[in-house]
Amino acid sequence: MTSGDALPVGDAPPRAAGRRAGIRQVAELAGVSMSTVSNVLNNPQLVASATRGRVRDAMERVGYVRNGAARRLRGAPSPVVGCVLLDAANAYFATVARGIEDRLAEDGCLLVQCSTDMRGEREARYLRLLEEQGVRGVIISPVAAPLPELVRLGQRGTPVVLLDHPCDGAELCAVTVDDAAGGALAARHLLAAGQREVAFVRCGPPLRSLAERLAGVRAAFADAGLDPDARVTEIAVRATTAAGVAEEAIPRILALSPRPDAVICGNDAAALGVYRGLREHGVAVPDDIGVVGYDDVDFAAELSPALTTVRQPAYDVGRAAADLLLRSPGAGHRHEQVTFAPALIERGSTRRGARG
Repeated sequence: MTSGDALPVGDAPPRAAGRRAGIRQVAELAGVSMSTVSNVLNNPQLVASATRGRVRDAMERVGYVRNGAARRLRGAPSPVVGCVLLDAANAYFATVARGIEDRLAEDGCLLVQCSTDMRGEREARYLRLLEEQGVRGVIISPVAAPLPELVRLGQRGTPVVLLDHPCDGAELCAVTVDDAAGGALAARHLLAAGQREVAFVRCGPPLRSLAERLAGVRAAFADAGLDPDARVTEIAVRATTAAGVAEEAIPRILALSPRPDAVICGNDAAALGVYRGLREHGVAVPDDIGVVGYDDVDFAAELSPALTTVRQPAYDVGRAAADLLLRSPGAGHRHEQVTFAPALIERGSTRRGARG
């Protein structure tokens, strides 16, 4: 039978229980050579459309599944990419992960997503497991891993792309958003409305991105001729849930003298907690205290009043990180840092003029 003949009618040949079908069985059933089956798998553009259809039909009939471990032994790259996020349940990171997944899918890759819950020991364990599994690379929003260790991970053969963290001159690729610019946007918006006393609420561990947002707030106050040490108060809480932020942050905010005109939150999840806590204490948003969030996740526009926030292009950040990773193993690769600009989204939580 030649490779152009029709697929024989009948059942696929039996195989022993528990045994994987191989390309030999596929080739016999489709009436083609094993090299033709290999081309359908690895270089389908080299095989005529009708032949590809017969081979794929034969694969279905014999239950053929590619052996990824065997392919990697022959030097083929793994199709699996690890993604280590600070908090996979956070709406911002969920959108980032979707951008990563969609870009990887275009190249036939699979995403394995891990959440560190902002715990360093968990991050270290995931990195070790992903390396042991021989993943194609790792995209990571680091909480604790020092950059030199991530560089060494790349040198051992597992490319690394930083997410929401600059490369700081290290031999790594990175995708970031200008957090200092985002903090300055929030502060300038409040200053334009005459609000001069601000609390900055940071929840969870002291991440670099949050420190840079606070630095941007302080810089905007300094540029306006106001002393940030006197006008900007950082409220750092351990909680990461809305209920926890409400319980920890609000009593401290309301105890400040003078009471803040507005609260800038390190992310929208913290803003949700601030909303809840202020309402429980009978403080109206924005009439008594304005609130600005950060991220512009889906629920921000659904709050009442709708939340003024700093938008990060989360989906584009994810796609860019995946794109850098997919390009990183190439010959002559040069490490890149992609930086996106944030944007202020003004809504009802700050729409008011200066106090009289």
